[in-house]
Amino acid sequence: MSLLPPSARPRRLAARLRQRLARADRVSLAATLVAVAAGLLTFAIAATVFSHHSANHDEGVYLTQAALLLEGQLAFHAGPLADAFHPWFFIEDGGRLYPKYNPVPAAMFAVTMGLFGEPRVTLAVVAAGNAALLYLLGSMAVGRRAGLAAAVCFAASPMAVATSSAFLPYAPTTFLNLIFAVAYLRSVRDRSLRAAGVAGVAIGLAFFARPYTAVLFAAPFIGHALWRVWSAVRRFGVESGTSTPRAVAALGRRALGVGRSGELPGPIRRHGLTALFGTLFVGVTLAYNALMTGSPLVFPYQVFAPMDGPGFGERRILGHTVDYTLGLALESNRYALQEIATRWFAAGPLGTAAALVGGVVAAYGWRASGDPRGLLDDGETGPSPDPAGSPAFRRTATLLLVGVAVSVAVGNLYFWGTHNALADLSDPTDGLASLFGPFYHFDLLVPLSAFGGLGVAAAGRSLSAARERLVARGVSPAAAGAALAVVVALAVAGGGVAAVDAAADPMERNAAVDEKHEMAYAPFDEATFEDGLVFLPTPYGEWQNHPFQYLRNGPGLDGEVVYALDRDPVENFAVLDAYPNRTLYRYGYRGTWTADPETRITPKLEALDRRSGPRIDAETTVGVPDRVVRAQVRVDPRRGAAGGPDHASYTVSDLGDSLAVDWAVTPEGVRLPGAAAAGDADAAEPVPFDPEGDVVAVTVTLVDPAGATFTYRQEVTVRVTEGGEAGADGERVEAVWPPERSTCRLVTECGNEGTYLPDEPDAHPDWVVFETAATGTGDR
Repeated sequence: MSLLPPSARPRRLAARLRQRLARADRVSLAATLVAVAAGLLTFAIAATVFSHHSANHDEGVYLTQAALLLEGQLAFHAGPLADAFHPWFFIEDGGRLYPKYNPVPAAMFAVTMGLFGEPRVTLAVVAAGNAALLYLLGSMAVGRRAGLAAAVCFAASPMAVATSSAFLPYAPTTFLNLIFAVAYLRSVRDRSLRAAGVAGVAIGLAFFARPYTAVLFAAPFIGHALWRVWSAVRRFGVESGTSTPRAVAALGRRALGVGRSGELPGPIRRHGLTALFGTLFVGVTLAYNALMTGSPLVFPYQVFAPMDGPGFGERRILGHTVDYTLGLALESNRYALQEIATRWFAAGPLGTAAALVGGVVAAYGWRASGDPRGLLDDGETGPSPDPAGSPAFRRTATLLLVGVAVSVAVGNLYFWGTHNALADLSDPTDGLASLFGPFYHFDLLVPLSAFGGLGVAAAGRSLSAARERLVARGVSPAAAGAALAVVVALAVAGGGVAAVDAAADPMERNAAVDEKHEMAYAPFDEATFEDGLVFLPTPYGEWQNHPFQYLRNGPGLDGEVVYALDRDPVENFAVLDAYPNRTLYRYGYRGTWTADPETRITPKLEALDRRSGPRIDAETTVGVPDRVVRAQVRVDPRRGAAGGPDHASYTVSDLGDSLAVDWAVTPEGVRLPGAAAAGDADAAEPVPFDPEGDVVAVTVTLVDPAGATFTYRQEVTVRVTEGGEAGADGERVEAVWPPERSTCRLVTECGNEGTYLPDEPDAHPDWVVFETAATGTGDR
């Protein structure tokens, strides 16, 4: 416990910060500025370009999961209403709804969601952390100035900018992988047990977050650790004069504290500690699997789609199936790597060229003298290695980075996700990869940035050497410096233009998506809910947050607003019965919802109520233009019921500029009085509907002399109930009011394309009028 008074502690911390800043060199300060700038840029893009989330609906999954974690829940408990609240990529299990994704990225978002009410802070911290870690990793592998350039390359890569700004797991997992890589190399360089432990925790968390991604990144390090441990075992055997098997046995007894005392060789202790912590989190992952799926070896994603994991042959998720062959894998991944090299790495082809130059420089440096195995002969009695890193250590670090590049590129051949993200392999503007890049290869940015930084640093050294040669040949230092400054300025300007140009297209496409989302969600941004219940449309099937991931339920399904899917009438009434005292709304839109950002919709948030009584009388008034010769009025239940006609209709020929249609809902069915007045023999009988719940369509179709039609269509959800308020006898009817209304040209049913927008007069011709009113005895 500190003995300083509370008021003195901030001053002491500020003094320490000033001291550290005073001691910091320009490279470290520059790296700090790069990291801070990356974090601020990420936050700004997340709050503007992705203000209503992206076209990748996984964002809604992770944010919903984060909200659940904050309430101490791993799943929704919706009971019999689970299908009404089923979020995208959640698994329904006996009324329980749990996500297909592991909770580590969501937990990272939950931290700042709970602390600040703003999870975008996590995005900024992760982006800044990744840039800072690239600097640290690059400093160890290729030098501090090259590490600074590596941080810039990573932070300026369009794939890092776009993906880090959305609530997706790729940047957070890379953050954990980078912590592992930096800590692992420090454990080797500095012989640090603490760093080894940090490395184990980091890679264990990365495995818990995304197992396959973590394994691909860690594979070269695992190989290196095994080689170092094996070398230590062999060296111990030579020193003790025993065979290798006996040396292994002796070291095993020593590790267990059996027999003669002695300390394990350093590589075994450190890599063993890393493996121990990593394995502990593998156990946590398996325990989570057992809790969620009932089996430690079955991941939630396998329950959601058993054929969605790594592998060749038939791959399937929901209704999407692909025969994923090695040939298709090679084609898809070749295209993904091409896209990264030309569009999604910093400065596009220019940045990739710098990375290639850096690779050549690194390969040349591998010929430096020293331990050819890269600090494998790690005696514990000698002095510590040079903190700046020996040539052998840097050779090891750069070889591990090459190993990461190979492992990520080859390992992703075995996973069909890249193929899905690319969509059309001939169109770089199609699929999710057009918005975020080939994000399953996100970890490739690590070696690309490190070698790109080395290439930039090498170019800088070459320019300095050229200046010295010019001075040696008699050119004045001022002139040589000016020439060097011009070249540097041109290179920076060219690189900056290339970087901006590479990022411009995906940012513009994402901004177009956000504009579409902003328009779609405008009614919600303008509304204030108090105990609201909103029914949502299902353009992509019965999923919440697919596509409307901005409209998410709270963990208890009981917040100020609850969102339910607009589905079958019986199921909708079940939701209404479960939330009897809420203010009701229906969200709809005019148009067709597609993934194309240029295809816009006009939204509508309509207040609803529930009409109930022994009989509900309704009147519909529609506008009629000139030249209409007749109108046909018709009533059709969607399901119907036995024991009566399946519809009722009549025709009106004497029309003015409007037409009023009377109709009524009774427990026996829907009555259309005008049909009886027109002499329809069957009109005296009501048209029965399913008493458990049905949708009744009342249409008025206008016909012109050429036979063209214009239909006013309204669909009302109805059911029959028993009794009602205290003292009420007999059957009653209940209706959700107002009906869903649409206007259709040439057809009598046109779905969302014809949604009627009463508050948007410009959406319809001037003569269109569509009013409907209903009264019921004992309305509620």
